[in-house]
Amino acid sequence: MGNARNIAFWVVLFLLILALFNLFSGSGSTLQSREVTYSDFVSAVTSKEVSQATLDGEQVRFRGTDGQDYVTIRPADAKVTDLLIANDVPLRAEKQEQSGFQSFLITLLPFVLLIGVWIYFMNRMQGGGKGGAMGFGKSKAKMLTEKQGRVTFDDVAGIDEAKEELEEIVEFLRNPQKFSRLGGKIPKGALLVGPPGTGKTLLARAIAGEAGVPFFTISGSDFVEMFVGVGASRVRDMFEQAKKNAPCIVFIDEIDAVGRHRGAGYGGGNDEREQTLNQLLVEMDGFEANEGVIIIAATNRKDVLDPALLRPGRFDREVTVGNPDIKGREKILGVHARKTPLGPDVDLRIIARGTPGFSGADLANLVNEAALTAARIGRRFVTMEDFENAKDKVMMGAERRSMVLTADQKEKTAYHESGHAVVGMHLPMCDPVYKATIIPRGGALGMVVSLPEMDRLNWHKDECEQKLAMTMAGKAAEVLKYGKDHVSNGPAGDIQQASQLARAMVLRWGMSDKIGNIDYAEAHEGYSGNTGGFSVSAHTKELIEDEVRDFIQAGYERAVGILTDKGEEWERLAQGLLEYETLTGEEIKRVMKGEPPHVDDDGASGTDQGGAASVTAIPKTKPKKTPPEGGMEPEPSA
Repeated sequence: MGNARNIAFWVVLFLLILALFNLFSGSGSTLQSREVTYSDFVSAVTSKEVSQATLDGEQVRFRGTDGQDYVTIRPADAKVTDLLIANDVPLRAEKQEQSGFQSFLITLLPFVLLIGVWIYFMNRMQGGGKGGAMGFGKSKAKMLTEKQGRVTFDDVAGIDEAKEELEEIVEFLRNPQKFSRLGGKIPKGALLVGPPGTGKTLLARAIAGEAGVPFFTISGSDFVEMFVGVGASRVRDMFEQAKKNAPCIVFIDEIDAVGRHRGAGYGGGNDEREQTLNQLLVEMDGFEANEGVIIIAATNRKDVLDPALLRPGRFDREVTVGNPDIKGREKILGVHARKTPLGPDVDLRIIARGTPGFSGADLANLVNEAALTAARIGRRFVTMEDFENAKDKVMMGAERRSMVLTADQKEKTAYHESGHAVVGMHLPMCDPVYKATIIPRGGALGMVVSLPEMDRLNWHKDECEQKLAMTMAGKAAEVLKYGKDHVSNGPAGDIQQASQLARAMVLRWGMSDKIGNIDYAEAHEGYSGNTGGFSVSAHTKELIEDEVRDFIQAGYERAVGILTDKGEEWERLAQGLLEYETLTGEEIKRVMKGEPPHVDDDGASGTDQGGAASVTAIPKTKPKKTPPEGGMEPEPSA
């Protein structure tokens, strides 16, 4: 449709230019003629100085004996024809085809051309919106149809509570009498809140597939334009369309683009975004009721939304769409693996247990990477080994086997990573070690990955202290093996993680007896990048840093003690990593005992660690102020 409009515009523009060209080319001789008075014309005729003449309406064009062309305007009562015939001047008359209206159109033609060009550029500037340049205020909401891929609640898994909330809205649209007989009213709006990738937009598409009513979808950014008032006009137009199709559902994705707190913009109340928000508030719950129009919005930034938008009567329900638990992850894997042929050894529950912290989008990417891995090898179906390799790639990055490491670098990396693994194995509250490798991945020369037995919901002080010990074990191993003067920059990532965890313990979680149960995170300079809130004395800052240092130092000394007591196991594991490069949980235990790592006939041995055949929680899914859940210890490349 848009292409047809563009083609039609260019055709009309070409015809206008052609007509304008013909107009000026046809009158070119007039433009080149010299204008004289009528008396001069009569004098020239009587003096035999005119070689020929042409009558063109009220104009008389003639050529002098000097070869020059002239033009004059004859009076209404002048008898030019008789004058020319009497003086033997050759005479020619041109047919008059233009009416007064045609002359008016010709005069108007340049202005029409300029307006057409202006409309074209304004249309381009507005993104080719609905209605062209005259449709600035038209809504860009699109109505979904089954042609665009029908999604139902069967395609949504892992967020059962959120699905139940929205299933009730669908049921209300299908059978409103079931609820209205008891005085219940249909909710006016539902706000989907959750981190990225948890399935908010997919859930909205499922509502569209299940409801059987018109479903309009629009992004919050589609309301805001460069002209003040356009967004408010689009909100009005969207609700007008919705009322005509009621009952219906309107889905606004990323509503935080238009629903932010008012009063924060540079333009104050005249800001375009604020006017758009004000109109949205009025349309959702103003003087006029919008019966049968349900607004569903999605955001991962609820904290920035205006309070007036969140009150009952506008968004009556707030549906939290969080990261799935182990059961949810298993269901999500089943949904994404429907079109993927799985091998007989694939157990989705084992994969789900090994992917804590994964969102729905992460799990979809995991299944896709496993399928690509199997296709690259040439398999007819996806095996558990493909899932293992895919998870390692997603979590730790692709292997960098082409990186050339010296024997000294490999040896230091092996002792560093084996230090992490040995300390983690001997601290009961550390997450079980899943895998250790000295193969460079991503930006690390090696890493140890640990996995929780179940989804971690909170942290305890003794768990944090043991986590600090495991984190600092890499530096402790380098100091014990090579001495303080030969420590590398490998522990840089460990120190960063330990500092982050220790500061959280002291500043936010109240785990320090000296600091007490006060949240100093916002006031302490350098921790959150925010010095607002309340001021902190120099003495308190010094006390905070001392406590952070003490927690980290205690973890370091604990790691030194364990590595000293378990020196033989540490040495065996380091040598095992140098020989095998990558060891899984049970293989690490066997190597520490002095036994060779057991490898099954199919080459898979990484599913013994409590079924945790995956890498640890994804660092990107964790808030900046909370410690990472895995034992992933990245080291900068040399």
